[in-house]
Amino acid sequence: MSIKLNAKTYLFQLLDKFPKNMGDKLYHKIEEMLSGKNINLKIEESKNTYFDFEKLTELLQIPISGKTLIEIGSGWLPIMPYFFKYFGKMRAVETYDLNKHYNHNSIRELNNSFFQKFGVNIETANGRKYPLPEAIRYHPNTNLIHAKLPVAEIVFSRFVLEHVSPLDIKNIHLKFKKELKPGSHIIHFISPGDHRAYVDKSLSLQDFLQYSEPEWKKKYTRFDYHNRLRLPQYIEIFESLGFEIIHLEFSNPPLDSEAYKKFKSIKLHPDFKKITDEELTAGAINIVLKT
Repeated sequence: MSIKLNAKTYLFQLLDKFPKNMGDKLYHKIEEMLSGKNINLKIEESKNTYFDFEKLTELLQIPISGKTLIEIGSGWLPIMPYFFKYFGKMRAVETYDLNKHYNHNSIRELNNSFFQKFGVNIETANGRKYPLPEAIRYHPNTNLIHAKLPVAEIVFSRFVLEHVSPLDIKNIHLKFKKELKPGSHIIHFISPGDHRAYVDKSLSLQDFLQYSEPEWKKKYTRFDYHNRLRLPQYIEIFESLGFEIIHLEFSNPPLDSEAYKKFKSIKLHPDFKKITDEELTAGAINIVLKT
C-alpha cells in the first residue's frame, strides 16, 4: 500500500473515532483543504457526464425538457443540476444527500464560473440559504428512503450507488417502484472499481475482491464505504423488484492490458468465484430502469 493511501486510510480511521458530528465537520474541512480540483475542472468533468446522459436519453427517446429530475447524491456542488436545468431545459431538479456539503461561497464561485464558461446567468431565488435558482431544490441530511418524493419523471445518480449498502439500494428502489409513476426512468452511472486504486496506482481496480466481508469491513469507515457489488448483483436487485432494464452498458479492460493482468494476479475470495471475469471487471456501468 502506498504512503498516500496509508495516510488517507489512517486519517479516515482517526476521524471515525470522533463523535459523528465532530468527525463529519473535520472531514468536511479537510476535504475542502485537500481538494486539488478547481471548479472549472469539476465543471468539465460534469459536462462530460451530462453529455453522456443526454446521448443516452436521446438514444432511448426519453424526453427531458420540461421534466423534473430527482438526483441521488448532491455532493459538494450543484453542477449536474445546472446542466440539467440550463442545457437540458428541465423544469426542476430535486437533489438529495445524506450529508450537507454545500457551501455558500463555493456556489457563488460556481455561479460566476458557469457564466464565464457558458454565458449562463444564474438567477438565484430570494430568501434561500444557498444562492441557487428557484428550480433547483437542495435536500441535505435527508435519507431518500424516508423522504416524501416529489412528482418526478426521472431519477439520476452519478458515482453514488457503489457507496450505498445493498439493503439501502433495495429499499430506495422499492420506494421508487411504489411511488414513481409508471413509465418513469431511473438512470444510474456506477463506478464499481476499488476506489483505493485511484490513490495507489499499484492496486488493481478489483483488489478488494480478495477479502471476505468481515475482512473488508475492517478496511473502510463511513467516510469511504464501498459495497463491492458486481454487475450481476446490481442486475439481480433491480430485476427482483420488477424493474425493466431498458439499457445496460459497461466497459472491460483488454485481455492484454496491465489492468487485466493486475486483476488476474488477485486471489479471489470464494464469494466472487462463481462470477465470470467479464462480470467481475465490468466498469463504468450505465444502467437505465423503467418503472
